[in-house]
Amino acid sequence: CNLKRQYFLIYKKIERHLDTVFKHNRFINGPEIEELEKCCAEFVGVKHAIGVSSGTDALLLALMAYGVGPGDYVITTPFTFVATAEAIVLLGATPLFVDIDEVTYNIDPDKVKEFLKRPLDPITGKEIPLEAIKGLIAVDLYGQPADFDAIKEVLPPHFFIIEDAAQAFGAEYKGRRAGGLADIGITSFFPAKPLGAYGDGGMVFTNDDVLAEKIRWLKDHGQDATYSHRLVGLNARLDTLQAAVLLAKFDLFVKEERKRRNKVACWYHTALKELEELGKIKRPTPKPEENSPIFSVWAQYSILAQERNNLSQFLAKRHIPTAIHYPKPLHLQPAFSFLGYKKGSFPVAERVAQRIISLPLDAWKKKEEVFMVAEAIKEFYRCS
Repeated sequence: CNLKRQYFLIYKKIERHLDTVFKHNRFINGPEIEELEKCCAEFVGVKHAIGVSSGTDALLLALMAYGVGPGDYVITTPFTFVATAEAIVLLGATPLFVDIDEVTYNIDPDKVKEFLKRPLDPITGKEIPLEAIKGLIAVDLYGQPADFDAIKEVLPPHFFIIEDAAQAFGAEYKGRRAGGLADIGITSFFPAKPLGAYGDGGMVFTNDDVLAEKIRWLKDHGQDATYSHRLVGLNARLDTLQAAVLLAKFDLFVKEERKRRNKVACWYHTALKELEELGKIKRPTPKPEENSPIFSVWAQYSILAQERNNLSQFLAKRHIPTAIHYPKPLHLQPAFSFLGYKKGSFPVAERVAQRIISLPLDAWKKKEEVFMVAEAIKEFYRCS
């Protein structure tokens, strides 16, 4: 993503916002944080938005608010960034992976339903009592929300649902916005995200007053007042300078960038249609249209490609950067080897991981740049 192009569009506004912070000197818990929280809550359509230090800490705080700990289990997807499952393990709980949908790459509600008929502990192989499974984290992968209505239908009443919308802030699902689709939603403001800060940052969303209060305590050392520590918490506050940057970017993101990202994805979709018809690649879903609703915010434009690694090297030689999100599912990562999952445990995630590749995308890509990338991909397949 080309962060410089965006910066030069709004650098004066960013500098004004930062200058304000330098003058008032409230670098921790400054007024910009509350202002950003109000903007985000209104945009997402929830009562509470709570600024935190990163998307990872947002996940951790959400789980802590539910009291997740040793002996507990949480269901999630094996095809995501490590933070999703990492937060579960850091609290002493056990992640239970369920395979993904072949089309969206998000967690498959039908497979969740099947798993819950006889949930097994991956470490012991023994059946898990349903009451020991506390909830589910669904990821909005690549900017497209998971199918939350279908997920809710298959879960027992006592389950919480956390929406990991780290890649999907600004996307929509059945008239509702990402971050507000579950009991708690979280997002990340990592610089490369659709709405990115100039460092780490994140946000937690909820309509639950009790959970919101608890998360506000937890993110600031468990304090309910200065030097009064109600809970054991974290130092997970959003930095005032990052809030100032995000406020400077916010209107442009909401009013223009989301639509432009959809337009760039549409150009890719058109330019790569022929290659999909030839069976060389598979384009992502949903189908983007220049003037369509923002079903996906296109954090990445990720295709499935034959000879993926060779294609990546070919494009790199032509100074076209690519990325692989993600080359190895979590159940095959050394960090989670203690769970006992093996190759073949989640075949869809494994197949996708072997072919996925993300192409250059930001809101300010030019049409000729997109078609140049597509032409280079066509050249690779003509030569291979």
